[in-house]
Amino acid sequence: MNAAKTLVLYHTSDVHDRRGFGAKLAAIVEPDALLVDSGDALRGSSTVYRRDEGVMREFADAPYRAQAVGNREFHYVHGWMLARASKMRAPWVCSNLVDLRGRPPAFQRELFVRAGETDVRILGLLVPQYRTGSGWERLFGWRFLAPEAALDDLLGRSTRSADATIVLSHLGLDADRALAKRFPAISAILGGHSHHTLEQPAIENGIPIVHAGPFARYAGRLELKLDDGRARVTSYRLIPLLADAGGEAIA
Repeated sequence: MNAAKTLVLYHTSDVHDRRGFGAKLAAIVEPDALLVDSGDALRGSSTVYRRDEGVMREFADAPYRAQAVGNREFHYVHGWMLARASKMRAPWVCSNLVDLRGRPPAFQRELFVRAGETDVRILGLLVPQYRTGSGWERLFGWRFLAPEAALDDLLGRSTRSADATIVLSHLGLDADRALAKRFPAISAILGGHSHHTLEQPAIENGIPIVHAGPFARYAGRLELKLDDGRARVTSYRLIPLLADAGGEAIA
């Protein structure tokens, strides 16, 4: 049996072009911790492309290691999505989006990183913009897989071993709960899209689900103990970043 390991995760989501948080994150994230984002950082959208996305400088100032593709990062036009991805320091990950035309990749379907002594597999999930097999596939060359189908595929096989499998979900809290019930191999779900702010993890099927809320008001800090293939929450807290911006209450 392998010795238990500790994994510290910091996460944000649904930043939506807010400014002033990058340097704050750089000051608080420990060297062996893993900082990730669950999508919708940009001002642009799936149909609107902006050459200057100032929030990218905030992400460059902080030690992000991965970012999920949210509907603000996705663009129907491959070239514009690729241009966005190329300006971000951290790689994008999206496990349920497939390029049918074999163009230069804007993201990875899965990502392996090391945080301290821990090997982490990162998957990302995006709300499908149309059904698999839709006529839009022929027009744009993108195929959206149902999140469950993508996880069935990727969790059923692996080219590398990892101590933990983390899902960066841009599906919303209800969908995250459903996925946790179905896929016990997940170590934790770091979610967004529904703009929930959870003061404590929601536990489903033994899997912690955390949402730090929108607009960079908070970052979440999740500490996990990894032992014999299972993850246990040892601590969780919300860290104020731009909390004085006001808005939604913590759930």
